[in-house]
Amino acid sequence: MANIDRFRRARAKSLRSNATEPEQILWRALRRVPVLESHFRRQVPIGPYIADFACLRAKLIIELDGGHHSHDDIAARDEARTRWLDHEGYRVIRFWNGELTENLEGVLDTIYAALYGSLQSEAVALPTPPRSAHALRPSPSRGG
Repeated sequence: MANIDRFRRARAKSLRSNATEPEQILWRALRRVPVLESHFRRQVPIGPYIADFACLRAKLIIELDGGHHSHDDIAARDEARTRWLDHEGYRVIRFWNGELTENLEGVLDTIYAALYGSLQSEAVALPTPPRSAHALRPSPSRGG
């Protein structure tokens, strides 16, 4: 179990060091989204997966998808991953990489609305979610 945790943390660190251009764009832009008493992290190990971006307090995950995610086999894996994360109480929102260059403000608006309910809602401190032991437990399945 400790080796799986160590492997997953090392993989997440490698992904952070080798971020794609869309990931870099979103990471810089996320500073403009107010997350009071919390923050976003990138390449976050959650259960058997590594999420592109996550605000753990809000239990919000942001995934960036390149064109290969439209392939049936990868789309099916994405769907299974989203179902697992939903079951653990996370909300997953996905953006195509192209959206970051074509409509970054719209992406940030969507993230803000996911955090606070709407664009008109005032940013407030997010409640601390209950911990799910299962979400933190490693799994022998391959994460993505």
